[in-house]
Amino acid sequence: MGKLLAVALVGIAAALAAERLLAFRRRLNASREVAPVSLPNCRLIKGIETGSEDIDILPNGLAFISSGLKYPGIKSFAPDKPGEIFLMDLNEDNPRAVELRISRGFDLASFNPHGISTYIDRDDTVYLFVVNHPHQKSTVELFKFVEDDNSLVHLKTIRHDLLTSVNDIIAMGPDSFYATNDHYFSDFLLMFLEMFLGLTWSNVVYYSPKEVKEVASGFYSANGINISPDRKYIYIADILDHSVYVMEKHANWSLTHVKTLQLDTLVDNLSIDPHTGDIWTGCHPNGMKLFHYDPENLPASEVLRIQNILSEQPVVTRVYSDNGSVLQGSSVASIYQGKLLIGTVFHRALYCHL
Repeated sequence: MGKLLAVALVGIAAALAAERLLAFRRRLNASREVAPVSLPNCRLIKGIETGSEDIDILPNGLAFISSGLKYPGIKSFAPDKPGEIFLMDLNEDNPRAVELRISRGFDLASFNPHGISTYIDRDDTVYLFVVNHPHQKSTVELFKFVEDDNSLVHLKTIRHDLLTSVNDIIAMGPDSFYATNDHYFSDFLLMFLEMFLGLTWSNVVYYSPKEVKEVASGFYSANGINISPDRKYIYIADILDHSVYVMEKHANWSLTHVKTLQLDTLVDNLSIDPHTGDIWTGCHPNGMKLFHYDPENLPASEVLRIQNILSEQPVVTRVYSDNGSVLQGSSVASIYQGKLLIGTVFHRALYCHL
């Protein structure tokens, strides 16, 4: 009887493990291939070789680009090189990426930038918020942008017990923001177990010097975050749920769920066209290729444009897709006056005229 019980328990455990594996592969879109969609007027951006994970464009056309992310389980072409912030002026006929100098006193050696967001104060001061992972921890670095000499002045480092595994950020003021935690755990093995088991423990946190609180939860992996042009709604990408959540923002900074747009791809960062309200997103058609890097079977890139997300029938257009031969692992797509920047987690960046 004891042996029979042991065999039954082993069988149940094996069945549960097999079910979790199949569900995990579905969340990663492990079998998906994407048909190519090319754009005619594109070029790779010189000088960006080790990622362009997030991009934020000011209303005047200056684009900030985070580069050099080292993320657990993800490929890096320069694991020992510190991260960088680049700037591009999209008003130029042939814009180029220029590395921004960071003020003395900031620990450049451990700089590992992830999501970024800008905020323009009433006196026109430009603040840049950068999610940073020094030594695989999570902090938010606050900088002031000095345009005259292409530099960033480091103002402070923000840490908090609720900011455990920060992925992306959207600035709400000169020292306040919403941030996504893409995992509950920060240890790599526990992060993988969390993903494999399909735990929905990821969340969104509101931070200000006076108040820090969880404002949304129940995500597989909350990733990109942004705000509608009228500042009434917060958009959140759940990369493992293949979806974009629309949340209504309230005066006390709490969020309530409005709707969820289900897609067929792993949605990474979200960018907003300030004129139309369209959402542009860099996506991963097949997450398995992203996490299990094979130079013979490269991770693909995909850019979606989402129009009228608040309507009953949003329009989703695949603007660009590539099998990895040009661009590997797209994570962001940002638009400015008919010019499109496409960034990647660890690879190059693409500049296109639409």
